[in-house]
Amino acid sequence: MFQVGGTIINQALLLSADRAIAPISYFEPSRRPISGWRRSAKRLTDIAIASLLLAVLSPTMLIAALAIRLESSGPILFRQRRIGFANIGFDMLKFRTMHRCAPDQGRLRQTTRGDPRVTRVGAVLRHASLDELPQLFNVLRGDMSIVGPRPHAPGTCAGGLPFEMVTPRYAARHRVLPGMTGLAQVRGWRGETETKEKLLRRVEADLEYIENWSLWLDFAIMARTAVAILAMRNAY
Repeated sequence: MFQVGGTIINQALLLSADRAIAPISYFEPSRRPISGWRRSAKRLTDIAIASLLLAVLSPTMLIAALAIRLESSGPILFRQRRIGFANIGFDMLKFRTMHRCAPDQGRLRQTTRGDPRVTRVGAVLRHASLDELPQLFNVLRGDMSIVGPRPHAPGTCAGGLPFEMVTPRYAARHRVLPGMTGLAQVRGWRGETETKEKLLRRVEADLEYIENWSLWLDFAIMARTAVAILAMRNAY
């Protein structure tokens, strides 16, 4: 358990994927949820962990880059425009996992299981979540955090509607830096958003994370993410 804003939060409950989602209050427009020393602590943690992971995983990243180059023509990395903190766009980095002719790497069309646009090497990278590793450079650059709401591409839809039109609370996710992983992801709310319900669940988890943020919660989410990746349950 840990304390946030005078309230005792049960960490196990926050990370439970099975429990009902508790109501989340709306943010005051002028309030920045993570500020002051808390913001500095989170930033320093991001820099330390991203630097460590890049040092440890650089051989893996080099092998992935070589495999991409050998299999198909095109860039090793691709940059996809995503919405970040304060609704400001940034270029998110990934290893290229699709054929070069694939339109904008799925900017508006979300990737599905068995997607024919994905290369053989790309399928392996996605299954092991290795395609996400270049985002460590986004973290060092300050565009992203290790943990936070996952950034989405502009114009992505759920149930045929742009995310912003599904719920007025969607924009509140952008009051913090987006993350490589997050509370929604470790609860299983990741991947395609074919229905409005899937997006609503994800938004609720993201806002719960923002309201109850602590370094301990970040570490717990990182641990859950690592377990999911090692068990090959984190991506497709």
